[in-house]
Amino acid sequence: MPWGARSVMDERMSFIVDSRRVEMSFAALCRHYGVSRETGYKWIGRYAADGPEGLKDRSRAPHRHPQAVSEEDAASIVAVRAAHPSWGAKKIRAWLRAKRPETAWPVESTIAALLDRHGLVKHRRRRRAVPPASGLSACAGANDVWGIDFKGWFRTGDGRRCDPLSVSDLATRYVVRLQALERIDGDAVWPILDAAFREFGPPLAMRSDNGTPFASAAAGGLSRLAVRLIKVGVRPERIAPGRPQQNGRHERLHLTLKAETASPPAASLRQQQRRFDAFRRLFNDERPHEALGQTPPAQHYQPPPRPYSGRGREPEYPDDHLVRRVRRNGEIKWRNEFVFVSCVLVGEPVGLEPLDEGRWRVHYGPVALGHLTADGRFQHPKSQWGPACGFVDSARALPTTPQAPPLQQTE
Repeated sequence: MPWGARSVMDERMSFIVDSRRVEMSFAALCRHYGVSRETGYKWIGRYAADGPEGLKDRSRAPHRHPQAVSEEDAASIVAVRAAHPSWGAKKIRAWLRAKRPETAWPVESTIAALLDRHGLVKHRRRRRAVPPASGLSACAGANDVWGIDFKGWFRTGDGRRCDPLSVSDLATRYVVRLQALERIDGDAVWPILDAAFREFGPPLAMRSDNGTPFASAAAGGLSRLAVRLIKVGVRPERIAPGRPQQNGRHERLHLTLKAETASPPAASLRQQQRRFDAFRRLFNDERPHEALGQTPPAQHYQPPPRPYSGRGREPEYPDDHLVRRVRRNGEIKWRNEFVFVSCVLVGEPVGLEPLDEGRWRVHYGPVALGHLTADGRFQHPKSQWGPACGFVDSARALPTTPQAPPLQQTE
């Protein structure tokens, strides 16, 4: 308010003194000091009640906050965070609303501020957004694509090595398997996958990195585990080397897994597996997921009925393909000569697709292995990572992301 050039307290006190004189009307007095009559009456009333102290400015903060968080609700929020340290305000609010819908829980920003006041928020530098991967199968529904990977190994309290194998459905984030293994070869991994296929049905594709046992340096990048997957109708799909963000949905699971189950590790491998089992139940059935509208994955994972007998079948090829079986030394017979293809495919049939100028493209099921040149030499493609190109079984083909360039060069 315009009280003149002197201090505000001096002006207000002068106004009170002049108001007790009868030299001018009250309206004229207020005009002289440049305030409204309502303001003048307010300061006269405050001076009458509290004396000179009443002329000081008062806080405009409300005495009551209708939306304030009660001590009971605040304690519940802090308790959920203490039980699940990796959960943020969004997940905590969604979980509380699901468990106690009768309570009017505060908004996410209020919960975040409450956690911050209690020292429960670790501020991180915002990371740059990573563009989505191109050329990989689209995850439109349950059991379209599963992600598989080994979380970095560690030792339990008794000194035993633990290699956590995780398998998740990429569309719904449902954790299909979470198993502590002591080795990472295909013979150890296959029983885990076989049991998952029997319980949920096989996916159309399995996405992994280029490490053991999912891939190898053989033609097409195939490993023995990848061959077994193809024979049960699952197409192996590999991300680009050094590009874990292409399997980002599955990698994000590992970040939460480490924080909640292995920091620090359990005393024994058996106890560590119990932690994994408890984490999997919580992650699937209770933990809200932001990409799923703050609902748990179990509410969305409804796999379509796909038969699985447990017995693999050899790939079938179109009528225009020639078929050759790989011999014990990894070779096939071609035009009265022996051409080496891959020791991984010993005993398996490969398909030869005619191209031009006497060249043939060599396949194993949906995976392109390389080319046979006109002079009978076998050439590997320049890049063996990413989705298979060339022939794909149309009955089990998956759509890819829009405008996705082929990741495997075959010419």
